[in-house]
Amino acid sequence: MHINRKKLQGKVLIPASKSQTIRAFLIAAFSRGVSTIRHPLISDDTSSCIKAVEEMGAIVTFSENGDATVDATSAFIGLESLHIDAGNSGTTEYLSLPLLASLGIPVQVDGDEQLRKRPLSPLLKALEDLGAETESTEGFPPAVVRGPLDGGDTVIECRTSQYLSGLLLGAPLAIGESHIKCSLLYEKPYVRMTLKWLDDEGIRYRISEDLEEAWIEGGQSYQPLDTYIEGDFSSAAFFFVAAAIGGSEITVEGLDKDSTQGDKAILDILSAMGCSVSWKGNSVTVKGPDKLKGGEFDLNAIPDTLPSLAVAAAFAYGDTHLTNVPQARIKETDRISVMCENLRLMGVEVEEEKDGMVIHGKGGIKGGKVKGYGDHRVIMALYTAGTGSEEGVDIDDTSAASVTFPTFFTLMKSLEV
Repeated sequence: MHINRKKLQGKVLIPASKSQTIRAFLIAAFSRGVSTIRHPLISDDTSSCIKAVEEMGAIVTFSENGDATVDATSAFIGLESLHIDAGNSGTTEYLSLPLLASLGIPVQVDGDEQLRKRPLSPLLKALEDLGAETESTEGFPPAVVRGPLDGGDTVIECRTSQYLSGLLLGAPLAIGESHIKCSLLYEKPYVRMTLKWLDDEGIRYRISEDLEEAWIEGGQSYQPLDTYIEGDFSSAAFFFVAAAIGGSEITVEGLDKDSTQGDKAILDILSAMGCSVSWKGNSVTVKGPDKLKGGEFDLNAIPDTLPSLAVAAAFAYGDTHLTNVPQARIKETDRISVMCENLRLMGVEVEEEKDGMVIHGKGGIKGGKVKGYGDHRVIMALYTAGTGSEEGVDIDDTSAASVTFPTFFTLMKSLEV
């Protein structure tokens, strides 16, 4: 796909949150009742989760307006084993494994080629500590878990917050109390998101203020839910950055200012880089400055913003340090390495570091031929870069954008003036 320089301005309604949608469908499946999920995201990742829920025996139907009904009254009944294909969805895999480990049947969880490169060892070890049996291919998918979960004590290093979020979702279904201690915990806002779901479900637990130690009562259950899925800040980030690099004004509708989504912090970062940010109800408007300025930003809590902020930094004046985000190397791709490579291909001077990068911005980019590597967030960041480039950007393959954002290109084109 070739992207020419273009002016983007106007309003877009952002799709629903992937992270929230997947949590909702999994809780609905384990509620053993009938749930309504309003305004869910339908993308490759969430479709993988929905297929998984259907494999569990739940019946998922959609109304004309896109709302979902999940009938889990017959879920798991009569199943002697279970195979879950999580596709490219790490969220589905990591969050479902502890829930599935509460069952008394063997469950295999697998995924595509990219997912098979994402480590499971810490999570599997924690599940073993809590009483489950596990098998895996050297700590990578495919993996088999078999419960029940007894409860007990475990210590886990969470280079992805999804390990802890999965354990927090599964532990209430254990027989006894579970005590989980994190020796390392990245991406804490996503843990708070999970805790909000537990609170709404009335799950009994205690957790330390730093979120690194939790006690969850066993013998609990989930209740059917009726919930609305808010807009996705991770998806909105590309439109915020498009406004920032283009010196234009873009309004994104459908977002919650009080959301637990960590990626809303990108608005604070863009503000520090010189953008104007203003809220009105569920809409936020970002207006780019005449000159973006660099800075130093800790992305540990918001790793998914690395690709988009790397693009913003390339259009800034001065150096930008994106730091403390080593977990970006174990996403769909090694996003630190991949973004450094692509920035160089577009004529940007960048230094790769162990846990981030330093971008030497000169106020714009030349453009060139770049590689998406089948990573949805990398592809969308490169498209955004193309809209501000001098000579245009050619992306080798853009199909993976549908993993989280099937309407991305359509919405971007709707802003062209």
